[in-house]
Amino acid sequence: QVQLVESGGGLVQAGGSLRLSCAASGRTFSRYAMGWFRQAPGKEREFVAGISRTGSTTYYADSVKGQFTISRDNAKNTVYLQMNSLKPEDTGVYYCAADLYGPGSDAHAKYEFWGQGTQVTVSS
Repeated sequence: QVQLVESGGGLVQAGGSLRLSCAASGRTFSRYAMGWFRQAPGKEREFVAGISRTGSTTYYADSVKGQFTISRDNAKNTVYLQMNSLKPEDTGVYYCAADLYGPGSDAHAKYEFWGQGTQVTVSS
């Protein structure tokens, strides 16, 4: 089992940047494909970005392609989400998630482990 702790959220003006981090417990981080999801008030949780276990493959929701970058450092048990050119519609709680031995997926149900989330608020 893995425990995930997100950090790096906050309040930023439109056009600004934030870098989210998700630290995982244990020594088996490289066994997990990782994903970032977000949930805006009154909306369902949606996929944002995912990365394979080695980091060789990344994939993004159409809404954030070219704007967000996911990466991971298996030596540090951490996955990152660099968010640039932020817009008010990027506001929400951002969650990281882990999929044991998975190839990576944009499907919420594929991820077994979830962090508590970090709030991102983008003001106009």
